[in-house]
Amino acid sequence: MALRKKMIVLVLLLLAAAACTIAGASKTKKSEKVCDKGWECKGSVYCCNQTISDFFQVYQFENLFSKRNTPIAHAVGFWDYQAFITASADYQPLGFGTTGGKQTQMQEVAAFLGHVGSKTSCGYGVATGGPLAWGLCYNKELSPSQSYCDDTNVDYPCTPGVDYYGRGALPLYWNYNYGSIGDGIKADLLNHPENLEQNATIAFQAAIYRWMTPMKKKQPSAHDVFVGKWKPTKNDTLAKRLPGFGATMNVLYGDVICGQGYIDSMNNIVSHYQYYLDLMGVGRDISGDNLDCAEQAAFNPSYKPSLTSSSA
Repeated sequence: MALRKKMIVLVLLLLAAAACTIAGASKTKKSEKVCDKGWECKGSVYCCNQTISDFFQVYQFENLFSKRNTPIAHAVGFWDYQAFITASADYQPLGFGTTGGKQTQMQEVAAFLGHVGSKTSCGYGVATGGPLAWGLCYNKELSPSQSYCDDTNVDYPCTPGVDYYGRGALPLYWNYNYGSIGDGIKADLLNHPENLEQNATIAFQAAIYRWMTPMKKKQPSAHDVFVGKWKPTKNDTLAKRLPGFGATMNVLYGDVICGQGYIDSMNNIVSHYQYYLDLMGVGRDISGDNLDCAEQAAFNPSYKPSLTSSSA
C-alpha cells in the first residue's frame, strides 16, 4: 500500500514538472519574435531586422549631400535627414532598406539615394567638393519647356492651370504620373503637384513608392531587381536584363538611359551609387553584379513620354 502511494506521488510530481516545462516553452516561443524597432511591423518578415536609422545616421546623410545647403544650391533648407526617415517608415516593413543582412540593407539605401542624388544634382566637373557632392541641390525643374499635360489621358485628366514639370526626389513628369503616384501615397498630387516642391517628406515618399512599386505591367519594381527578389525569364536573359543596380535604371528610365552603351547619363547614376557606398563605409567594391544597363533592352520600349524624362 505504501509503495502504491509513493508511485502515485511520483507520477503527480512528473506530471507537474512536465506541465511547467510546457508552460515555460510556450512562454519562450511567444516571446521569441517580440521586437520593437520603432516602426509598425506586425506580420512583416522584416520586423526584427535593423531599421534604416540603425545603420544610416544623420552624419552620413550630411556627408552624402554635403553641398545641398550652400548659398548657390537651389533648394537650400528643403531636404533633410528626418524627412527621409519619416518618409521611409511606411516602406521599411515592406523591405525598403530592411531586406537581407546589414550589407544588403546599406547597399539598397545607397542605390536608392544614388538615383536621387544624380537626378537632383547641380554638380559639374570642377564644382567645389567634386561633381558628386551636389545631390539634393534641386527640388524642381527651374526652366520647364512645357506644361507636361497629356490631355488624352482620361484616368488622370489635367487640372486647369496646373503644370506637371519635374518635381521631387525622383522628379515626376506628366499628369498621369502625378495622379497614379499620388494615389499610391494617398496625396492629391494631380491637383496639387506643388506638394513635391513644398514638402520634403512627401517628395521622398513619392520617390520611395516608385522604387518599391512596379510602375508598368509585366515589369518588376526597382527594389525587387536590386535585392534579388526578381527572377529573370529566358527573354529577360536574352535581353541582358539581370538582377542588380543596372536593372534599377532599366525599371526607372527604360531606353532613355539603357541599351545605349556607356553614355554619360548612365555613368553619372552609377558614379553616384558607388560614391555613396564609399561614404557609407560599404565601399564600391561591394557594388554588386550587373552594375550597368549599357546593353540591356528596355523592359518597356518608349512610345510616349517617360516617367522621369522630358526627352523621351
